[in-house]
Amino acid sequence: MEKQDAVAALAALAQETRLDVFRLLVRAGNDGMAAGEISAELDIPAATLSFHLKELRSAGLLLCERDGRSRIYRPDFSAMQSLVGFLTESCCRGAPRRRG
Repeated sequence: MEKQDAVAALAALAQETRLDVFRLLVRAGNDGMAAGEISAELDIPAATLSFHLKELRSAGLLLCERDGRSRIYRPDFSAMQSLVGFLTESCCRGAPRRRG
């Protein structure tokens, strides 16, 4: 993952509603959820939710597909793993050892 992609993903998640939406979708797993279900579950007006879903999609964190008249949103687990990998790729390298 490139630094600019990590910044975009972290910026998208650094907002309470988007973080709630993303966490709900992670719990839903690969089945995902329709926008109406997300709206009802989190008590978010449809127009507001649409804005937040767009931001999460733009950051590469969500996948979306049509199912009849509904749009089903699911987390992009590959992108999530890449973000975690980016954040931890240098974990503990060169860290001073604790004494005592």
